[in-house]
Amino acid sequence: MIRVKRALISVSDKQGLLTLANYLNQTGVEIISTGGTANALKEAGITVIPVAEVTNFPEMLDGRVKTLHPNIQAGILAQRTPEHLKQLEEQKIKPIDLVIINLYPFARTIAKPDVTLEEAIENIDIGGPTMIRAAAKNYKYVGVVVSPARYEELLLELKKNDGCLSLELSYKLACEAFAHTAQYDSIIHQYLEKDPLPIHLNLSYEKVSPLRYGENSHQQAGFYKNTQITVPGIGNAKQLHGKELSYNNILDLDSALALVSEFEEDFACAIIKHNNPCGVAVDGNQLTAYKLAYETDPISAFGGIIGFNRQVEKSTAEEIIKTFIEAIIAPGFSQEALEVLKTKKDLRLLEVSSWQNHSSPGRLEACPTLLALRTVGGGGLLVQTHDLKKISAQDLKIVTKRQPSPQEIKAMLFGWKVVKHVRSNAIVLVKENRTMGIGAGQTSRVDSVKIAINKAGSNAFGTVMVSDAFFPFRDGIDLADKAGVRAIIQPGGSIKDEEIIQAADEYAMTMAFTGIRHFKH
Repeated sequence: MIRVKRALISVSDKQGLLTLANYLNQTGVEIISTGGTANALKEAGITVIPVAEVTNFPEMLDGRVKTLHPNIQAGILAQRTPEHLKQLEEQKIKPIDLVIINLYPFARTIAKPDVTLEEAIENIDIGGPTMIRAAAKNYKYVGVVVSPARYEELLLELKKNDGCLSLELSYKLACEAFAHTAQYDSIIHQYLEKDPLPIHLNLSYEKVSPLRYGENSHQQAGFYKNTQITVPGIGNAKQLHGKELSYNNILDLDSALALVSEFEEDFACAIIKHNNPCGVAVDGNQLTAYKLAYETDPISAFGGIIGFNRQVEKSTAEEIIKTFIEAIIAPGFSQEALEVLKTKKDLRLLEVSSWQNHSSPGRLEACPTLLALRTVGGGGLLVQTHDLKKISAQDLKIVTKRQPSPQEIKAMLFGWKVVKHVRSNAIVLVKENRTMGIGAGQTSRVDSVKIAINKAGSNAFGTVMVSDAFFPFRDGIDLADKAGVRAIIQPGGSIKDEEIIQAADEYAMTMAFTGIRHFKH
């Protein structure tokens, strides 16, 4: 047990501090404090010893130097052994038993839109992390608290144990302290580092919630978020209704949001199943967009996840509840839509802030340093920037004799936005503003063609076929013609491009090359 006789308090967040400090004061604990914290405690009638009286040295350099002194550091780091205590006595240094510190608000500072580099640097705490780490290292003899959320627990512990802190709680608080300083330094590094792929990648994530299980019931899982990222997404979404989210729900919701975020105009709707879209549409009317997306593949849509790029309207909600849906994510829900959707008690409803309100045109474009991460075995981590490449009609290279019509160009551009969110090998059949059939995740491209055609059925006639990568052989083109496909958009780049272009010309198709691919593994 750690008997608390002397405490050092220095906090930027003073929430809940006075209750704790009052208790320490009333129970005879000597309180050392600095700057604004000392002033706040004095104003509340709490007896405080200024740190300068302990160090016999004034705070200087605009507060940059105040606690970096042996009288403070030795008081925290000393083990309560005869040898260490003797050394303290020889130097007239008193032990410090409790350190209560939270750091300069660096994260809050850099979140301001007009922050300067100089202002950010001045909000890098030096003495605070030093004292926190010292106390955490010496957890057997010194307690350390870095969050106001722990004050109540600390108070209960001290009251229960007659002013003592258990070793069990001190160890837990020390672990939290090291996590706190690690996160603090990570945020500083992320802010200062300009290379999107630095030599050292320091990641800082906080647990949002535990999950019942992972992809399968025998796997443990939790949901974490980077607290510095403000781009609309699952990490900062607000759940308005329904059961708790599962691991697979979160994956699908993320895919739905990513897809509808591609569309700035009109109403967009995407239905996701097993992390692949099974229907996507855009229209000037939201209800129509939903119906068109649903009609692509009603069987797969059952039990799916729906994403919208606009506030969900009542008429759309009334149509949605006619079938079983797991979750919906959107920039908002009208009050009338919420009332309708909440009649399904388990239906998960998530609200995200609208990416259209950000300064950049797209959701992820608003945060260009955001990286896509994937772990691999043996402690490996694959890192890449997000696939943000967009194309316009001017970027298309028409390689066939027949030129595309305006309607076919529109369908090509629509389908190109969709296909990048489909697992490779990916084939999507589209008309102007809707998907007709989607073939996803096959080991051969021709199999994806067959699946997309099968899903579309008779609706394949007159469609545009979209491929996320080049066609290695003409067999996919032959199948497309039999199904009635009239136009194709693909990256190009195959050694058999000439043969494939020739096949398209034989069938009087039009074909556009984009020069880029959209693999999604």
